Amino acid sequence: MSKNGGALAGLKVVDISRVLGGPYCGQILADHGADVVKVEPPQGDDTREWGPPFKEGISAYFSGLNRNKRSVALDLGSKKGQEVLFRLLEGADVLVENFKTGTMEKWGIGYDALSKKFPGLIHCRVTGFGADGPFGGFPGYDAVAQALSGLMSINGTPQSGPVRVGIPIIDLCAGMNAAIGVLMALYERQKSGKGQFLEVSLYDTGVALLHPHAANFFMSGKTPAPTGDSHPNLTPYDQYKTKTRNVFVGAGNDRQFRILCQELGVPELADDPRFRVNSDRLKNRKELDEALRALFLKADPEELCKRLLAAGVPAGAVQAMPEVVAHPHTKHREMVVELDGYQGTGIPTKLGRTPGSVRRKPPQFAADGQAILKEAGYSETEIDGLVKDGVVFTERRKLR
Repeated sequence: MSKNGGALAGLKVVDISRVLGGPYCGQILADHGADVVKVEPPQGDDTREWGPPFKEGISAYFSGLNRNKRSVALDLGSKKGQEVLFRLLEGADVLVENFKTGTMEKWGIGYDALSKKFPGLIHCRVTGFGADGPFGGFPGYDAVAQALSGLMSINGTPQSGPVRVGIPIIDLCAGMNAAIGVLMALYERQKSGKGQFLEVSLYDTGVALLHPHAANFFMSGKTPAPTGDSHPNLTPYDQYKTKTRNVFVGAGNDRQFRILCQELGVPELADDPRFRVNSDRLKNRKELDEALRALFLKADPEELCKRLLAAGVPAGAVQAMPEVVAHPHTKHREMVVELDGYQGTGIPTKLGRTPGSVRRKPPQFAADGQAILKEAGYSETEIDGLVKDGVVFTERRKLR
């Protein structure tokens, strides 16, 4: 727990985004001390329904993206709801949203309008494809972005063909890019005194993730294809079967390959003219692969990986979720966190003097609405009126 609240303590963020990319950006900022007010629509964030599993009425999906936030529910499509948003933005540093391009502009609360009221505001938008271009304004989900950006085309095996990456990698990376962009804009504001609009799209994020395949294509002109676990530029860098379980070994240079051969009991393999340097190994990948797979089948995975790691060769057993969560290194690195019955993955960015922390469980719908609105200057009578008028919600509106 950070004694001073984290590196972003004092930063005020209004997060009106939902689903994944925007909320993940908000959670990163919140983990490091920002006061993040999550403004949900009357029916709640979509992911509140993305289950099972559920615990205390909250889905696991929502839980993984919304800790350290406070929740209030507003109808932003109404003029009164927009007036409440303006009150929340007074003194705010950052607005995070991921409405379909044009929605906020249609409501009269796009960046042009907001920047006049709040010239220091950082307005961060996460979109599917950006606002312009042939696909500009189209909606986007992670898997669609994986397909269109080319990421899916290089994932899988020659036998399987293109396969979706098993986590919403583009959504998550878009959230990270958004958080980075917010911090860059805040840094620039210290010099200019001005806020600005920034946009992160899933499509752009997907294309940016294509390393080294895009770089290889730019230089060679060859279309990358799925290679499974192996690396297009390095070998051996692959998953291997052993006596009991699979392991992954990445010998990233010739020295590591020599050590690998020694630990497998075949030091002479490193002197084979077909395998001495990486470029030769790539040319003779099939022959090397056959030799190594026969050797790995005889190995004890834990013992071999421990020796390889100690000798400087990256290697690890393929672990399932229960093993990862229970692993001593996971616990030592505080990569599983718990708070009053909540469990989640830990904070990966470890600041030495101002570390992040988990201070709040993911919020129940509109759980903090009254406190948030009082902070914004509303009286109890005014809040009751907003609830009565269908501007502020205390219970989720059922979708028909």
